[in-house]
Amino acid sequence: MATEVAMRVADEERRISLSTHGGEDELEEGEIIGYVSESLKSLSIANNQPHLLEHAWTFWFDSPSAKSKQVPWGSSIHPVHTFSTVEEFWGLYNNIHRPSKLALRADFYCFKQEIEPKWEDPICDNGGKWTISYPRGRADTSWLYTLLAMIGEQFDHGDEICGAVVNVRGGQDKISIWTKNAANKATQLSIGRQWKEFLEYNDSIGFIFHVNTFSVEDCFDDCMLIDPSQT
Repeated sequence: MATEVAMRVADEERRISLSTHGGEDELEEGEIIGYVSESLKSLSIANNQPHLLEHAWTFWFDSPSAKSKQVPWGSSIHPVHTFSTVEEFWGLYNNIHRPSKLALRADFYCFKQEIEPKWEDPICDNGGKWTISYPRGRADTSWLYTLLAMIGEQFDHGDEICGAVVNVRGGQDKISIWTKNAANKATQLSIGRQWKEFLEYNDSIGFIFHVNTFSVEDCFDDCMLIDPSQT
């Protein structure tokens, strides 16, 4: 039920934004907020019961100001809040900055509870990541749909997903999905292809193994690209 509610909100927002603006490229920054909030009201009032998610998730933030102090890598990443229902997610999402509003060099994560967004975490240690890049300020909608697909358990191999991150860098925003077992090629390809479908993304995307799992040479040689013609 939680999955249905979360994805119906996303479908409704997509329908409204497309009919009103003619596509994602014309959306104004932050405009998605009002539509989603109104849709949620109409969907979650029924029975006045919270809609539990299959997993609890935690938002994490890596502050660019902390990075500038040359602290050890990973020590500047801090948990923001953990949520376990559809309502808690929207309550948080509607009160946090979209990627387009984050400061340069900021990193914002959403990971399953008990998994830290660090490659040193035992669950992440043997994994890898899919990454999609967008021009600066154009990743807001794709970030939302990535979150909804994860917490709504829309991936066939959702158990293999650790979480997602948006990295704000000069000239571009990057969204990545971290996975648990990079050696399972079929599973990684399934996740990548489904992610592209959810985002309606037509360009190629790349998968990178965590360097602690394979040598640098293997990582380079085995790096996979999904071409649009293969989907």
